[in-house]
Amino acid sequence: MNEAMFTIPLTKVIEEFSCEKLYEAKGIDEVLISTADVNRPALQIVGYYDYFDANRIQVMGKVELTYLEQFAAEKRTELLTELFKRKIPCLVITRGMQVTPEMIDLAKEYDVTLLRTEESTSEFMSALISYLNVQIAPRRTRHGVLVEVYGEGILILGESGVGKSENAIELLKRGHRLVADDAVEIKRVSSKTLVGSAPEIIRHLVELRGIGIIDVKEIFGIGAVKDTESIDMVIHLEQWVEGKQYDRLGVVDEYTNIMGINVPSLTVPVRPGRNLAIIIEVAAMNNRQKRMGYNAAVELNNRLMREMQKNAQ
Repeated sequence: MNEAMFTIPLTKVIEEFSCEKLYEAKGIDEVLISTADVNRPALQIVGYYDYFDANRIQVMGKVELTYLEQFAAEKRTELLTELFKRKIPCLVITRGMQVTPEMIDLAKEYDVTLLRTEESTSEFMSALISYLNVQIAPRRTRHGVLVEVYGEGILILGESGVGKSENAIELLKRGHRLVADDAVEIKRVSSKTLVGSAPEIIRHLVELRGIGIIDVKEIFGIGAVKDTESIDMVIHLEQWVEGKQYDRLGVVDEYTNIMGINVPSLTVPVRPGRNLAIIIEVAAMNNRQKRMGYNAAVELNNRLMREMQKNAQ
């Protein structure tokens, strides 16, 4: 289970947002974005560079450009030189606004890519941060199966041979969707959200012992697969252990910590005769119901308490 930080080439960001290249740096193919944070250099163009992170994409909008326009060319060059000389990844001009000749000259002098977009500053920055959060999120690969059941992302974990893939196939036959089998790549895209996907090389493939590799998209159709899904619940499958006490009420919520986020979880014992696909379906619906504020176990406990109080009177 390896966890790593990732980067994304600046060229891919430019392509994703269809940015106009006003000046393309000679080493643009080697520029990697390593942070999802984006900066509007308003304080920097007035000379304040304490805590300035030169690794961030810099974005200028109407406020910054209007401020610069009130100065003569020499003063604008002075104000912008310190920004460009710090070798920022790029500078993006929003709202399709015109750039001053000094910006082009400084971009060429310090070999910094200068871009322009027609989007408003707030919309562009919001979309860019969301995109970068997903693309360069810390990630970990876990052995398991990820399926979407009634809109819930269910991560099925367990020892090899316990029946994870077989249950995934049964769920597919019941109209649910496969995200990943065998290896699930998990990204921590925010402080509360995990997103899972399959490595490209095994996407939409399932291994079944005795049969081999099957292509879910080809056999069950395009509606049976999904590329990514949030992880809303973890189900641990384990062989039934005689004498072990398993939770029968569910009053106490259990969680599995994945990359610092607690995900609701269940441990489901496996034994002949149990229809695990139906159990997983019910677990998914029950998990959604809990998020909506209703817990059947708590309701049962409240009924018992009310009955006990009534009998005690």
